[in-house]
Amino acid sequence: MCEPQNSSQLVEHFFRQEAGRMASVLTCWLGFGRLGLAEDIVQDTLMQALHAWPAQGIPDNPRAWLYRVAKNRALDVLRREKQLRHVGDDQLSEFTETDAPDMERLFFDDELNDSQLRMLFACCHPALSAEAQQAMCLKILCGLSVREIAHAFLTAPDTIEKRLYRAKERIRQNNIELAVPAGVSLTSRLNSVLRSVYLLFNEGYASHQPDELIRYDLCAEALRLARLLTEHPRTSVPATYALLALLCFQAARFKARHTSTDDIILLAHQDRSLWDRDLIDRGQYYLNRAATGNQLTDYHLEAAIAACHSMAPTYETTNWPQILHYYDLLLVCKPSPVVALNRAVALARVAGPLQALADVTNLTGLDHSQYYHAVLGDLYAENQQPEPARHHYRRAQQLTFSLAEKTLLERKVASL
Repeated sequence: MCEPQNSSQLVEHFFRQEAGRMASVLTCWLGFGRLGLAEDIVQDTLMQALHAWPAQGIPDNPRAWLYRVAKNRALDVLRREKQLRHVGDDQLSEFTETDAPDMERLFFDDELNDSQLRMLFACCHPALSAEAQQAMCLKILCGLSVREIAHAFLTAPDTIEKRLYRAKERIRQNNIELAVPAGVSLTSRLNSVLRSVYLLFNEGYASHQPDELIRYDLCAEALRLARLLTEHPRTSVPATYALLALLCFQAARFKARHTSTDDIILLAHQDRSLWDRDLIDRGQYYLNRAATGNQLTDYHLEAAIAACHSMAPTYETTNWPQILHYYDLLLVCKPSPVVALNRAVALARVAGPLQALADVTNLTGLDHSQYYHAVLGDLYAENQQPEPARHHYRRAQQLTFSLAEKTLLERKVASL
């Protein structure tokens, strides 16, 4: 046994890392219609770890400990159900001790990966709305809380609760199977899967937690899932490579994004020697793989923008006209006020803040976004208009939960 120190943090770490995998493999055993039972078993397992590890010490192999407890818990549930004659002998026979070697095999990496891919695509079944598909992926596979999912969708937690409930009801009513689809149905479901991985990374990249600027665990999980999709013959398509390239470029800048005291360092002031060149090279490799065929997705364009930043020796020598061109294409491919806001930042570098202000003040639907008000504050400040800049910085401070963002905005107000 290891020392029991920090056992609660370790359980939380393993919850993030393993909850989705455990839920996937348990659901493969139990059937998608019994997803709720699989989630309950995962929760029970983690609660047992929270009680046992501080008292008994952290196991030498915490992951194996969690899987063994989850497996035994599933067996207990099925035995009890058999006694109540809610399940047949055939189903229980899959869980008897004589089949233990096969059961252990289900927790091997290859089987876990297969289970997760099947779960990803099952959550993205067309019987569920696009919003429900992504919410299910983020909740079940990625372990995000309802509040975190609500943040990713820019909506209220109550809305997400109802969305998840209705999705589980549809899964039960439609007898949805756990399988990676083929043919025509693969394309639309893969789009939803990629979108969920994208949202997961974004939640980690701009964490909703007040005292955590970057959620490295969420970003790592998104990178792992994206890489997993590039390794499957049915899902290793250009869009998947483009998404993985984007994530690599963004993750390469992690170390330069904050100080040792977690203060935010903006792109213009980052020490580029801290950027991870290996990840940038990998991003470029995956972007080249994404260039095959004639498909141009929003992931291609976002990855190309991130590549421009990654290749620039300094902020001043960044190819802003090229970035603006990519944003023009992205706005056509993915028209949204958030894309338009980001495009305005590039426009300010090319044509000056006044023209960008004209664009941003015409945007609608972003009044509750701290990033909208922060960009307006920057543009007014750059245009020598301190009063409206102060107003929007203060508004952004009111809207953000992040302590690091509040501190950054306070510095900006002080600099006016």
